[in-house]
Amino acid sequence: MKSGIHPDYHEITVVMADGSEYKTRSCYGEPGAKLRLDVDPKTHPAWTGVQRILDTGGQVAKFNKRFSGIGNIKK
Repeated sequence: MKSGIHPDYHEITVVMADGSEYKTRSCYGEPGAKLRLDVDPKTHPAWTGVQRILDTGGQVAKFNKRFSGIGNIKK
């Protein structure tokens, strides 16, 4: 490895949304820095598989109405 071109790789503390912490190594911040996460793998739908559709202003209904005939074979 060339010297002087690589970022400093040090230990930081990651604080999850629920308050739990763990230590890892990263180039983020200074040694001993805390990285606070707003998105937590224990609660986020991308990791838990529990998702919900929010229909704000009838957007889902409007989409279904507009594109309801696409893909149907008419005889």
